[in-house]
Amino acid sequence: MTDHTPTRTPAASHPDVWQELRHLTRARIGLPRAGNALRTSDVLDFQAAHAKARDAVHTPLDVNAMQAALGPVPSLVVHSQAADRATYLRRPDLGRRLAPECAQTLQQGPWDVVFVAADGLSSFATQQSAIPLFMATKQLLPDWHIAPLVIATQGRVALGDDIATCLKANMVVVMIGERPGLSVADSLGVYLTYAPYVGCPDSARNCISNIHPHGLVVLAAAAKLAWLMQQARTLKLTGIGLKDAAPDMALSPSTQISLPKDHDA
Repeated sequence: MTDHTPTRTPAASHPDVWQELRHLTRARIGLPRAGNALRTSDVLDFQAAHAKARDAVHTPLDVNAMQAALGPVPSLVVHSQAADRATYLRRPDLGRRLAPECAQTLQQGPWDVVFVAADGLSSFATQQSAIPLFMATKQLLPDWHIAPLVIATQGRVALGDDIATCLKANMVVVMIGERPGLSVADSLGVYLTYAPYVGCPDSARNCISNIHPHGLVVLAAAAKLAWLMQQARTLKLTGIGLKDAAPDMALSPSTQISLPKDHDA
């Protein structure tokens, strides 16, 4: 009797059509299976990414290390009205307001701009990119009267409005850790606000996001931010009235930018 059972080709002989696409994204696409489940290696990778995202949220910002990276560049340290991390996560409103005792430590201007490095929802991002971004942008604005860098813990974006009001700064740049995901846990966001005030709406801000080694690199972000700041000072506004028309990587070949030692731009 003739056996008409079709011959099965070993799975290993089939090309992985997803492989080329995986090189283009950090997203998990077309994951192979072992039977009805994901492969053990992919499950472990997912769990590691989840743990890293949680650590990014809960690990305290190393303020001393950030001040050491600044060297002689002056800085100030403040915190929001959220007394601890648990309160910060439960009460976003407290993360938007400056603790009363910190207001007295801020040196009143007038200043053209104040940069704020806040932990946000990823201390990893702030620790990694805030100082290099501040230093690079500062070099692109040689004629600006820039306040000492303010390092803020338990901070939300709107905390910058409170800080700028106390300092009498015309503009505020908040560099803050973005909510981590399962592909990126160290992404920094930047929020630029002209004429900030307490209660300022988000529509009055410009945002540059996804700043990390696998996304928008620091030097490109600094060029874009400096361009927006120059435009904001000329137009006297930010937000929906200021369109991001900055050319990609707006640094000329002759522009020399120095970053803190050991930082990969």
